[in-house]
Amino acid sequence: MTKTTWYFEDFFVGQEIPVGSRTVTEEEIIAFATQFDPQPFHVDHDAATASIFGSVIASGWHTCSMMMRMVVDSVLGTSSSMGSPGLDKVRWPQPVRAGDTLTVSYITTALKPSGSRPDRGVVWSTWQAVNQHGEVACTIEGMGMFGRRPKEDGNA
Repeated sequence: MTKTTWYFEDFFVGQEIPVGSRTVTEEEIIAFATQFDPQPFHVDHDAATASIFGSVIASGWHTCSMMMRMVVDSVLGTSSSMGSPGLDKVRWPQPVRAGDTLTVSYITTALKPSGSRPDRGVVWSTWQAVNQHGEVACTIEGMGMFGRRPKEDGNA
């Protein structure tokens, strides 16, 4: 679903917004991990083969970064986002491997208009990445602040 601008009022509890899919390559897994998370099972074929994973896997932070890009491209980049005070939970129940295609959804879980600042509200959401086998590879739970829809009538 592509909108021109997402305001606080455009979100509702239970809403699931598909934000995109991406196929992960081994080259990008190794490049990301080499720079940001150089654990052996992310960057070394022999070490990864000998690990509990059996092959090179993506860093969880790489998975989160890919999800962030898709959410920005589909929702946040065309929204009244005011940023986020933080995340509550990140989980990686399945490793992401080269060739996996991740499909990501933004699921609205709660809403609260600000009591002290009427120009904004808080949206709680879960971002979920599912691989091509229907397995959940990553979930991110957190909150974001969004501006309220401007008053069109000038009587604000």
